[in-house]
Amino acid sequence: MKRINNSVIVLSLFAGIMYTQAQDKKQLSLDEAVQLGIQNSKSLKIDAAKIEEATADLLEAKNRQLPELKVSASYLYLPLKPNVDIKLPGVSGAGGPEVHQVAFGSANLSVPIYNGGRIKYGIESAKYLVEASKLSTENDKVAIAYNVAQAYNNLFKANQSIKVLEENLTASQKRDETFLKLENNGVIARNDRLKANLQTSNIELQLLEAKNNYNIANINMDLLLGLPEITEIEVDQNYVDESDDVKPVSFYLNEARENRKDLQALDQQRKAAELGTKSAKAENLPSIAFTGGYVAADIPKFLTIYNAVNVGVGVSYNLSNLWKENSSLKQSKAREMQLSATNELLNDNIKLDVNREYQNSDYSKKRITVFEKAAVQANENYRITKNKYDNGLATMTELLDADAAQIAANVGVINAKADAALAYRKLLQTTGTLTIK
Repeated sequence: MKRINNSVIVLSLFAGIMYTQAQDKKQLSLDEAVQLGIQNSKSLKIDAAKIEEATADLLEAKNRQLPELKVSASYLYLPLKPNVDIKLPGVSGAGGPEVHQVAFGSANLSVPIYNGGRIKYGIESAKYLVEASKLSTENDKVAIAYNVAQAYNNLFKANQSIKVLEENLTASQKRDETFLKLENNGVIARNDRLKANLQTSNIELQLLEAKNNYNIANINMDLLLGLPEITEIEVDQNYVDESDDVKPVSFYLNEARENRKDLQALDQQRKAAELGTKSAKAENLPSIAFTGGYVAADIPKFLTIYNAVNVGVGVSYNLSNLWKENSSLKQSKAREMQLSATNELLNDNIKLDVNREYQNSDYSKKRITVFEKAAVQANENYRITKNKYDNGLATMTELLDADAAQIAANVGVINAKADAALAYRKLLQTTGTLTIK
């Protein structure tokens, strides 16, 4: 039996060592976490594909200004003798050669000269859309930076809550040991000792919840940063003390107007839409192109043609434009109206977002002062209540209530500082200036 117990102990120790080794710990500052999040973001990979698509559209638009050269060749076998009736005076097809094969080849060149500006407008519009795609990607980077900061903040708060609760659990367990001795010596009633035990159990439950929140927050961070899910991230708690002096709200509104990438991307889209309207109008104009060609044919025993070169100018005009309404023009104008309204709405939303987050940031900073004051009061209250209890002037319930208030106040200070740091980063996000330091 003793050997079995020893074996179980050895296996348990081995399993614990293996689990510890399996946990890959990685210490990251907030800025390092943001950088990793941007590097491994799946949404940015989608954005990269959209940029490639827009770049391909630009290449297609540029290709329209290049010459078109088409070459074709055919070979035909005629199993039956064709009937050839030549109508030229003095020439008869009767008794002519038997024709069983025909070879034909041609080359045609077309160089656009004028098409109402559709090619030029198409190229310029495609350039604006490429730039809009890039700006949208930059806007997504700012959003990702905040999402990572939010996840980092949640991880920090969970980690700090665990530390505070572990300290209080150790103190509560020592208190339980003291009360048990006092009960055995008849100094306190069993009921008072059980109240203290219940307080310890409540702290244990809070600690379990904090650890659960930490594990979930850690997995979320691993996924955001593209790390293995077993990676345990160690946060840098000094980031909560990083704060800049908050400037007037007008400063942040100006920053948003100058730096918001989504606003800049919308501006590029509006410019592209304006060019789309000009291109749609140009559909009612003719197209002119320089043309050239070469034809060669060989019908054995009958006809041979080579050096049949032709050059000229071609004019193309769709006469149906005279009675058909230009639907492309109407669609383009509607697109311009839509983007103009979207621009107005986005500007209003930016004003609202900046003012809201400015107020939230100011509120978060003020909360720190209140929580710090409350923590000082709660710690002093517990000290006084503990002295009273030791001298028989306070009840067990009062002591435990003071201890619970002390825990809540100390955790509140940590959370308030973390929330203030996050609120300031949210304010920077709304201005489009949240970047890696």
